[in-house]
Amino acid sequence: MKKILINSESWQTRVAVLDGNQLRDLALETPERPELEKSFFKGKILKVLPGIQTAFVDIGQQRSGFLHVTEVDRVLATERIFESQDSGADKKSKREVINAMNIGKIFSEGDEVLIQVTKEPVFEKGAKLTTCYTLPGKFLVLMPNIPQIGISRKIESKEERTRLKELISGALSDGMGAIVRTTAEGRSDKDIKRDLAYLLSKWEEINKVYEQSKAGAKVYGDISISLRAVREHLEEDTEVVVCDRSSTANEVRSFIRQFMPEQVSKVQLYQGAQPLFDKFDVESQIDELLQRKVHLKSGGTLIIESTEAMTVIDVNTGRFVGKKKSNLEDTILKTNLEAAEEVVRQLRLRNIGGLIVIDFIDMMHAPNRQKLSSLLEKTLKEKDKLQSVALKVSEFGLVQMTRKRSGRTLSQQLTHECPTCHSNGFVKSPATLSYELFRGFKRDMSETKVTGTVTIQVPVEQFDYLTGSSFGTLLALEKLYKIRIILERNSQLIGSHFKLVFGS
Repeated sequence: MKKILINSESWQTRVAVLDGNQLRDLALETPERPELEKSFFKGKILKVLPGIQTAFVDIGQQRSGFLHVTEVDRVLATERIFESQDSGADKKSKREVINAMNIGKIFSEGDEVLIQVTKEPVFEKGAKLTTCYTLPGKFLVLMPNIPQIGISRKIESKEERTRLKELISGALSDGMGAIVRTTAEGRSDKDIKRDLAYLLSKWEEINKVYEQSKAGAKVYGDISISLRAVREHLEEDTEVVVCDRSSTANEVRSFIRQFMPEQVSKVQLYQGAQPLFDKFDVESQIDELLQRKVHLKSGGTLIIESTEAMTVIDVNTGRFVGKKKSNLEDTILKTNLEAAEEVVRQLRLRNIGGLIVIDFIDMMHAPNRQKLSSLLEKTLKEKDKLQSVALKVSEFGLVQMTRKRSGRTLSQQLTHECPTCHSNGFVKSPATLSYELFRGFKRDMSETKVTGTVTIQVPVEQFDYLTGSSFGTLLALEKLYKIRIILERNSQLIGSHFKLVFGS
């Protein structure tokens, strides 16, 4: 059974979704850095670059967001193009405009437009923006300016798909559309219409605030992380929703009553002396998500390495040798199948997106590679809500896949660049640092005529190595420059940095 745990503190709110005792989903939110994704802004066009079909938009953040022509809804584009022309146009010419949209004819510098963020800023890139708006609800995703109706592919019944499509079609105004979520399956007309009414009221509120706001202002933000967790994860198989703050529990109950009043009784207030996440062993599982090595139950391992451009995952058998009677191919297949399921879990928990390459253990038999491909595809479809595309397993055991980026990765939220290795993932050895120190010492001595005593202040971690393994080199330097060298520890120095103090 599934559990939703909500830990609310003044400095941070955390939500954990457990499947049994295993962490299935994790979300974090801090007041200092609220999420931008799905938020609406009154944007101001700063620069239009027709060469790359992109406009840079001021949304009141540190970096401008970027809006590509493919993210401009066609109705808005057509209206703006024909507003700028002196004469009208027939249907044929409008169709031609749509097929050859040019960002330079849609926007001009200084234009104001309602903008929604689809991707958070990443590294040096600004937020990705769109005018194809979406408002997610419990059972529907409202598309207020896209006149299309989509039904979740996980709803397989033809009768149910027809019912839901007819219901939404009759309730939406012209020019609007919606995506029916999997959670709508089997829900009553009343429940779905109530969800739609809530989303329509939000859209009306957004338009009113937009008219009254200044350029760069935030018009609307998504609901709090606690309510988003309930919206996304509260289902029939949810055992309990545990909150450790009474105000949060009341807020969650009020939210649930709008959509699934029969589920309100599942909300519980935790008042134990032990912290909520410690009680359910969540803290240790979060710490494991920051490690590059992931241990599989069978004894195999995953090694996860991420860069700005892509993520590489290496699968190893580790201690897993299989049963005595099984052959090597069976052992490798079992490890790969277990690894495929764990890879999907790790991608979801670490919130890794973009280009991903998985290096499974090589398998000789094509049917085994097909089994692995099928399991990976099935697991992504059933257990990951973000869109992904995975290619078949190659003869070398490689899988190339992409996963939609959504917000910052867990590593970006919980860590920062190492001041010693500067995110390289390694530091220079004591020997290498000593050689650099000696070269720097000789460089400084060649520029200075010194006699008597020279004190070399070095980092604490270098002192023991220099006085031990490099003692002979220090004696040779004393002889070369006819000086006396004194070595001292300096806790303020790191790496190969050193300081010379001259004295008679």
